[in-house]
Amino acid sequence: MQLTELRKVNLPDVPGVYLFKQGRKVLYVGKATSLRDRVRSYFDDAVIETRGPRIVDMVTRADRITFETTPTVLEALVREAALIKKYLPASNVTGLDDSTFLYVVITQESIPRVLTIRGKDIGFEAKTITGGQKFQDIFGPFPSGAQLREALRLVQRIFPFFDTERPVDALRASKHHHARIEFNTQIKQYPRIVNEKKYRKSIRNIRLFLSGRGKRLRTMLEGEMRVAAKEERFEVAAEIRRELFALDHIQDVSLIKDENLNSPSTSSGRFSQGRIEAYDTAHLSGTNAIGVMVVVEDSAPVKREYRTFRIRGVMKPRRRRVGVPTRASGNDDIASLKEILARRLGHPEWPFPAAIVVDGGRTHKKAAEMVLAEARLQIPVAAVVKDERHRPREVIGAIRAHISEADAVLANSEAHRFSLARHRRARSRNMRSK
Repeated sequence: MQLTELRKVNLPDVPGVYLFKQGRKVLYVGKATSLRDRVRSYFDDAVIETRGPRIVDMVTRADRITFETTPTVLEALVREAALIKKYLPASNVTGLDDSTFLYVVITQESIPRVLTIRGKDIGFEAKTITGGQKFQDIFGPFPSGAQLREALRLVQRIFPFFDTERPVDALRASKHHHARIEFNTQIKQYPRIVNEKKYRKSIRNIRLFLSGRGKRLRTMLEGEMRVAAKEERFEVAAEIRRELFALDHIQDVSLIKDENLNSPSTSSGRFSQGRIEAYDTAHLSGTNAIGVMVVVEDSAPVKREYRTFRIRGVMKPRRRRVGVPTRASGNDDIASLKEILARRLGHPEWPFPAAIVVDGGRTHKKAAEMVLAEARLQIPVAAVVKDERHRPREVIGAIRAHISEADAVLANSEAHRFSLARHRRARSRNMRSK
């Protein structure tokens, strides 16, 4: 599909979901804060650098785009998951399996809980989760773990639900845990179980919402509100009106892609799901050698987590191209990568990543794996191979690392951009000091 063809599609500047198609076949499903801006970004000149060869191939094969608008970004998120589950588009799921994705389950209990579960902990055929607990409904897959958790926090404000690790009845029997439930009830994170009928309605509303049927949910609530008003149950009608208002005016700006909604843990030695770290090196005429670490979470850079390392080893420069920071020669490039990775691992107060991306081929990948093995850490490594123009040509190890090629390329490109910026700053300082 070409940009000229896209211009024929009247994309609105509102939240929604979009589908790239080849005939009737759905190639890719995505969500957007602005359908117009998001879909246009796939036709930028730099798309191969930011999204990777697989997405570029998908855009090329697509012959049309369809879309659905949604009232909020939150509903775009749940609608995206429903459509991925329905169509299983190759560009969404290739290289990933059920163990990688996150799902939401509603347990089969007298007081159901709403839980976030990884696919590896779900028995899909038996409708059970870890420990043998039965569930009545499952929603997903959700590609973004952090966005899913934020979405559930927003849903919980409208329709309070229990998300405790243990069944609610078991917790109520425990004096210690009962106090915790009472506290969370007071701050309206958990519902007050005055009767099971009211709670079942709340679960029903959550079920409709998470299945992407927001319009049906609104119609149902509006009908119930009219009936309650007609029967002079004004408190009930007012509560439903509040729910309807919240659905239409929920403050979901934290779900916008360009916002950093992630708050990585800084607990010692803790692994952060969805966190990708990428590394790159650069130097100025054989001196001022630096290495950088950048962080990407849920397909978005987390710039507050970026780090710079002044490389202490000696780097032998390759032949320099005008305007491009000189990279180290083969062996010294590997040595620099090992040094900055080893020094990064000396900071257990930073959350460890779910995957690491390095610039280079199999040799660079193996070098990083050696450092991790010495530290007794099992973190998968992917490598981005470049062509003669320094454009991504191939991604090695993305499937094993359980990350998409697009995220690997994004992290690698961001590392290169950051190292370039640091290099220019160092060069500017050197010029001023002469």
